[in-house]
Amino acid sequence: TKEKRAEMEATILNHLNEKESIADSSVYAKEIGEDHQVVVGTLKSLASDNFVVLTMTEIDSWSLTAEGDEYAEKGAPEAIVYHAVPEEGMPQKDLVAKLGQVGKVGFGAAMKKKWIVCDKAAGQLVKKACDSIEDTVQKQLVDIKSGAGEDVVSSQDRQALKKRKLVTFNKVKVFAVEKGPSFSLERKKPETDLTKSLLSNNAYKDATFKPYNFDALAPEPDCGYLHPLLKVRQEYREIFLEMGFEEMPTRRYVESSFWNFDALFQPQQHPARDAHDTFFLTDPADCRELPDDYLERVKTTHETGGYGSIGYRYDWKVEEAKKNVLRTHTTAISSQVLYNLAQEYKETGVWTPKRFFSIDRVFRNETLDATHLAEFHQVEGIIIDKNITLGDLIGTLDQFFRRLGITRLRFKPAYNPYTEPSMEIFSYHDGLKKWVEVGNSGMFRPEMLEPMGLPQDVRAIAWGLSVERPTMILYKISNIRDLFGHKTDLQMIKESAICRLDKLSDK
Repeated sequence: TKEKRAEMEATILNHLNEKESIADSSVYAKEIGEDHQVVVGTLKSLASDNFVVLTMTEIDSWSLTAEGDEYAEKGAPEAIVYHAVPEEGMPQKDLVAKLGQVGKVGFGAAMKKKWIVCDKAAGQLVKKACDSIEDTVQKQLVDIKSGAGEDVVSSQDRQALKKRKLVTFNKVKVFAVEKGPSFSLERKKPETDLTKSLLSNNAYKDATFKPYNFDALAPEPDCGYLHPLLKVRQEYREIFLEMGFEEMPTRRYVESSFWNFDALFQPQQHPARDAHDTFFLTDPADCRELPDDYLERVKTTHETGGYGSIGYRYDWKVEEAKKNVLRTHTTAISSQVLYNLAQEYKETGVWTPKRFFSIDRVFRNETLDATHLAEFHQVEGIIIDKNITLGDLIGTLDQFFRRLGITRLRFKPAYNPYTEPSMEIFSYHDGLKKWVEVGNSGMFRPEMLEPMGLPQDVRAIAWGLSVERPTMILYKISNIRDLFGHKTDLQMIKESAICRLDKLSDK
């Protein structure tokens, strides 16, 4: 408490005023009956204001263990055993039973010191072997407890007690104390600020101000921290930019079913367009406008085909295409970017190859569990040029994943409504010792590209993967709800390490 600290300060200052110095803080603490650490704390506080000057030295200190403290009070086990043996003797088993654990420990020590003998012929009868004993162990423990020096208890005896785990050895810091330049019997707390009250009555003239400590560390400022998903997202973005890709604008979460599904040649009866897979908006429920001529070409392609296709052979409804949804993939943005590219080609007649990428949030009406959320982040890359092939896609994927530290890839044929051919991407996981899926890829179908107005020899290759899965692997997170959502630990975000995607394959 403050009162006790002030009392201790006054005691020390009065002592120094009379005696000029304190040779050993540990000895002084014993003299005034106070704990040494309390005295040291007070001395350091006084030294901070130059009331005293401290000189530290280290000394060897021996202290009793709990067992040693007990033996100092009651006697050593061997002495207890000796005194427990009657003149006529006592069977060993009865002696041990009477004394318990002390009997087990002390019997051997008493035998070794030849204080007792055990007559095996008389049925392990224990008798005293001498008329009297001196319990030197107890005396040594008492001396150590009282702070006796090496001249009282020899180093050899101390080591023997340490071997029996009755004492412990420590290095203790003690201080020699002398008066400091600001020594005074009364300690006034120095002012830390030049306040209005000090100025108004000129009290500042006689006040003592605490000096500035320019070496002190400033308090850690409160600031924001990047979420692990943002760290991984930035790494992906840097890779795409290094490979010459241009980022697509993905700031809209709400898209029409037309751009999200129909423009991708995905039929209106496809299961992905059901309410149990997609979030449909109720207000506004429909989009306001769509490009009429392009809409008609998409409608015709769905109903009767074209561009080498027979279509899906159903009645395509514009009302279904106008329904607003939370986008289920960033390809809804890709379709609009490719359409705008086609309009630019139509106006200029000049074809320019392009590379695009996007990294943003998408939404699915998923059942929530440890690996699935209703919203997640999708990475998408697209290359559009004349006469590119599946080989170009495989080569690009090889270069892309090498930058992630993933070098062993396999591809498996797959089905997507808007890509043909389509491939699932697998990588060998050294930790799991098996091949795991890391993405999906394919070539956009002519039924998607040619209605936009792109030349017939133009092809587009694309691939996509998630941000959450590699983030969970990198940061060793087993439940996706601990990574993203209201259950996320803010301390985890603060302490998360920098992102190294080149180490992903090591995980």
